[in-house]
Amino acid sequence: MQSKSQLTAELITRESQNALLGYIGMLPNPDKVLRNTGKTIEVYRELKNDPHVWSCIQSRKSGVISLDYNIMPNGASDAIVREIEGIFDGLDMQQIERDILEAPLFGYQPMEILWKITEGSRKFIVPDAIIAKPQEWFFYDGKGNLRYKKSGEPKGEEPPPFKILNVHYESSYMNPYGHALLGKCYWPVTFKNGSIRFWVNFTEKYGMPILMGQYTRGSTYDETQKLANELANMTEDAVIVAPSDIKLEMHEAVRTSSVSLYKELISHCNAEISKAILSQTLTTELNVGSYAAAQTHFKVRREVILSDIRLVESVMNTIIKHIVNLNFSSFGYPLFELLINDEDTLQKVERDLKISQTGSVRFTKQYWLNNYGFKEDEIEIN
Repeated sequence: MQSKSQLTAELITRESQNALLGYIGMLPNPDKVLRNTGKTIEVYRELKNDPHVWSCIQSRKSGVISLDYNIMPNGASDAIVREIEGIFDGLDMQQIERDILEAPLFGYQPMEILWKITEGSRKFIVPDAIIAKPQEWFFYDGKGNLRYKKSGEPKGEEPPPFKILNVHYESSYMNPYGHALLGKCYWPVTFKNGSIRFWVNFTEKYGMPILMGQYTRGSTYDETQKLANELANMTEDAVIVAPSDIKLEMHEAVRTSSVSLYKELISHCNAEISKAILSQTLTTELNVGSYAAAQTHFKVRREVILSDIRLVESVMNTIIKHIVNLNFSSFGYPLFELLINDEDTLQKVERDLKISQTGSVRFTKQYWLNNYGFKEDEIEIN
């Protein structure tokens, strides 16, 4: 018969499977790209310099940042709701949302809350700013807890309560660092940059006409060398002076097959980047396709945006809980909700009206407060 302590204790831990982990206290990032290349997560930040990567990131983020938000009562008092609304009005919400959405790109995104004490008769502890900190300043220990690097502390230090928001994406017991979408873009960007470099070299070599100068027999070495130098200079000045018996010819380079090869590889790499970040390609690639295929791709992008919306809402609701726990003794936490668009709200209204008209279902006042953003004093249920 097992004891209660045996049942409640974790049987198999990371330390039991890795003796070195128990000694150093740091769980290495299992990202295969970083392990195979020997680079740090900073290399993913450099990928943003690629125009196509940047375009995909902006496309994904804009689907969330363009939305308005609302604070739902969710059982909290009107006073608390008003306080939360006032606090959020004083924050740079767009920048906070942008920073939260860095988590899918890097796998995780630590964000530090800078608190301040308000003035007035009643002192409130509220966020003054929420700042995203570089991922390389943090690591996970053997228990999967986030720690920040500190000079003189090889095992780092655990952040104090209410201080660090640990935003993570697709994390697991095996990988608390999460899955970085930019990691899926590393090799496509690398191959694309190589193709562009070879294409530029090819253009420099074969893109301009080749000048050929012919001397008559008996010309000296100095004469031939002088002509060669003048032909080299001609690529910039396009002027040459030579004896009348010298024959000059201009040959056009024809290398269309090589150019197509470079373009196809670059297009393929861009498509892979689009799929990694947006899960589809037609909203960033102007390829010929059917209307049905385009609609399918837009639907996929919408589902990705909905996933990002849930991530942002989760983080913002954590901030609300911190504010309530630090300042109020009453129960109930307001909810942060991003408003997708009027069309979705209209569909929800039409659905609820049809259900109500059946007579078998009657929605409560709390339902209207939670789902449509009404305030307590704005509606009455007869």
